[in-house]
Amino acid sequence: MSNPFLSVRDLTVDFHTEDGVVHAVDGLSFDVEKGTTLGIVGESGSGKSVTNLTVLGLHNPETTKISGEIHLDGQELTGASRSTMEKLRGNKVAMIFQDPLTSLSPYHTIGRQISEVYRKHTGASKAEARARAVEMLTRVGIPQPNIRVDDYPHQFSGGMRQRAMIAMALVCDPDLLIADEPTTALDVTVQAQILDLLKELQDQTGTSIIMITHDLGVVASTAHNVLVMYAGRAVERGTVKEVLGEPRHPYTWGLLASMPRLTASVDVPLKPVRGTPPSLINVPSGCPFHPRCDYVNLAGPEVCKGERPELSPHRGHGDACYLTLAQKREIHK
Repeated sequence: MSNPFLSVRDLTVDFHTEDGVVHAVDGLSFDVEKGTTLGIVGESGSGKSVTNLTVLGLHNPETTKISGEIHLDGQELTGASRSTMEKLRGNKVAMIFQDPLTSLSPYHTIGRQISEVYRKHTGASKAEARARAVEMLTRVGIPQPNIRVDDYPHQFSGGMRQRAMIAMALVCDPDLLIADEPTTALDVTVQAQILDLLKELQDQTGTSIIMITHDLGVVASTAHNVLVMYAGRAVERGTVKEVLGEPRHPYTWGLLASMPRLTASVDVPLKPVRGTPPSLINVPSGCPFHPRCDYVNLAGPEVCKGERPELSPHRGHGDACYLTLAQKREIHK
C-alpha cells in the first residue's frame, strides 16, 4: 500500500485557558490518500476544525500545546518553522474557511486578495495575478468576473463570498484542500454547484480533500472515507459505504438517526442524540460518549466508564466501542 499523502499520528492539541486545559484533540490518527476525499463529521466542539487548523500551523504557540506527528507528502509539519508553513499554506495546502465574511478583509477588493496569494507563491506580476484572479472567479461561477474582481466583500452575496473564498483557496492548485463547512451558507442549488466544482478539481488535478461538515448527505455524495469525531477523539473510521451503510458506534447511529430520510414516514419524528457534548476541560472517563449512550447497559456501565476504548484496526473499518460486533449488528439491523 502506498504512503498516504497526509498522515496524522497520535495528534494531541491542548489549549491553556483561565478555566483550565482544553483537550481539543486527544490522540487522533488518520490518513488521506492522494486524490481522495476524507469526510470528517461530528457535533460542534468535537475537534474537527482544530485538527485541520493544526495541520496548517495556525494555532498560537504561546497558548497551545501540540504533540504527535503530521506528515504532508513525507514532510514533517509538527514543530515546523513559521517560514516553512508560510511556504506551504495557500500553495501545497489550502483551506476554505467556514465564514467568508470574517475571513475576507473588508479593506481590499476580492481581486486583490486572490492576486496576493498567487503573487506570493508564484512571483507573478500584478497583471498576471489579476488575470489569474479573473480566471478563478470565472471558474467558480461568479458572473461578470472581469468587473466583479474589483468589488469588495460587502458587495458580494453570501454565496458569492463563499465562491470567492474557494477561488482564493484554489488559485495555486493545492495538493491538499481543507474545506471547513464550505456549503453551510449556501442554498441547495449553489451547494450542488460548489460540490461539483470540488469534484471536478479533484478529477483534473488529483487534489486530496478533507471535507469538514455536519451534513452526512454531503459526505455521502463527495467523500471516499469517513472519520467520525467526538470529544476530540476518533470514534469510528472507514469507507463511506462501511460507516454510513453499516455503522458500528452508537454515536454514529445517533447522527444518522437525527437526519431526515426521504423513505421515512412524515409522522415519525427525528431522534436527536440526547444530552449535550461534554466539556473538553473535564472529559468523561473511559468512553467519552457513555453519559449520552443508550446502550451502556449492554456493555456494562463500569466497563464504559473504565478505560478508554481504542479505535482499531488502524486501517479499514474500525470503531472505539466496547459492544461486541454481534451486538452492534443486532442493534442496527
